Amino acid sequence: MYAIVNIAGKQTKVEANKFVYAHRLAGNVGDTVELGKALLTDSDGTITIGSPTLDVTVTGTILSHVQGDKVLVFKKKRRKGYKKLNGHRQQFTKVMINSIG
Repeated sequence: MYAIVNIAGKQTKVEANKFVYAHRLAGNVGDTVELGKALLTDSDGTITIGSPTLDVTVTGTILSHVQGDKVLVFKKKRRKGYKKLNGHRQQFTKVMINSIG
């Protein structure tokens, strides 16, 4: 069984007993979070689509807070000697999905 859930503005496919990376969620390591209502569920080939959501809640446990890969932003104007290099690392939360429904 899997579900499509809206986590922090992004639609994510989740399955029970697997983990997902979501944008930084409030909470400490070990806390149980409710990821909201499901938009779509699939149970043994039976697909249920909500309008807009279903009465199925998804719960998970926060495993850790991590950073993503570094993203480099390079700006340059030719023949002007202007070069600028910026970068950042996105903050993510690793969440273990406990149950769907």
